[in-house]
Amino acid sequence: MLKLHQVSKRFGGLSVLQDVSFEVPAGSVFGLIGPNGAGKTTVFNLITGLLAPSGGAIELDGRSLVGVKPHQITRQGLGRTFQNIRIFKEMSLLENVVVGMHAHLDYGVPALLFSLPGFRAQERQSRERAHELLSWVGLEHKAADIADNLSYGEQRKLELARALATKPRLLLLDEPVAGMNSGEKVELMAQIQQIAKRGYTIFMIEHDMRFVMGLCERIAVLNFGRIIAEGTPDEIKNNPDVIEAYLGREDDEEPLSAEADA
Repeated sequence: MLKLHQVSKRFGGLSVLQDVSFEVPAGSVFGLIGPNGAGKTTVFNLITGLLAPSGGAIELDGRSLVGVKPHQITRQGLGRTFQNIRIFKEMSLLENVVVGMHAHLDYGVPALLFSLPGFRAQERQSRERAHELLSWVGLEHKAADIADNLSYGEQRKLELARALATKPRLLLLDEPVAGMNSGEKVELMAQIQQIAKRGYTIFMIEHDMRFVMGLCERIAVLNFGRIIAEGTPDEIKNNPDVIEAYLGREDDEEPLSAEADA
């Protein structure tokens, strides 16, 4: 579904990514890991059009994303969450999720201004769908609450529901469990597994190795802007190059722990 081929990114004289290549198969849960500063969020920003690559190709279902504006990429079926939560804190949970659907609503300005039947029907359908998506992340009972009253972990779940509201075929999750306690992480892991079973392709960046290893079918490892390994969770946690990237040369004989914090 998603293909990166020899993607590079430079900021002035600083090379952040160099010849990054990997593919995310349709229907899979794919992870990108690496030490802090490896360039992981830059990869997401290139895919979603927030940054332009300095070289290489990025394709979604065979269509180039290079030079395509972020809102157009969203309409092509790519949704994402952010490392820093971006919700509308003064709005209700339901309103936050409905906002995510507006890129696909087509009732037109006259219908909006005069509250025509087409507008009312789509708004009703949007609210029903928003309730459903909130139930997927365990927040439906708080649909009318103001988002600012949620815990940090609940705000992350709300952002996930809003990303789902954009009707993505490919969902990018940027550190989805950052700031969550252990119980919230277990809940979200189960919820993401259910979302994947509904036919979504999921591509995530995450520092919690237990979470990544428990969810992802394949994992790519980024270090100093280069992909140094790709494989199954078992292959990755026992890969000498990955162990060195995380733990340093003196720990080469020890396998990467599933509990290690990237």
